[in-house]
Amino acid sequence: MGVRPLHDKVLVKRIDIPDKTEGGIIIPDTSADKPLEGVVAAVGPGRANPDGSVTPLEVKKGDSVLFAMYAGSEITLKGKDHIILSENDILAVIVG
Repeated sequence: MGVRPLHDKVLVKRIDIPDKTEGGIIIPDTSADKPLEGVVAAVGPGRANPDGSVTPLEVKKGDSVLFAMYAGSEITLKGKDHIILSENDILAVIVG
């Protein structure tokens, strides 16, 4: 099953967070914060303008991004956590 975002939406795969600290303490799933970082898995065609033209998105598949804490809608695809959000909810692209 694949997902193709519409308009200015972006599908981001959350990064996996370690379940153990460097000191060896195991972090239970219920108390672990969800990461605000992920990798773009798919992008929509772009933002529709009033004149009918489409402005392409700045992010592309494979970009590492930071996004707002309560942005988007969470989904699970093939057992992995993803989030669908608007390009406006992406705070930064990680470079380097």
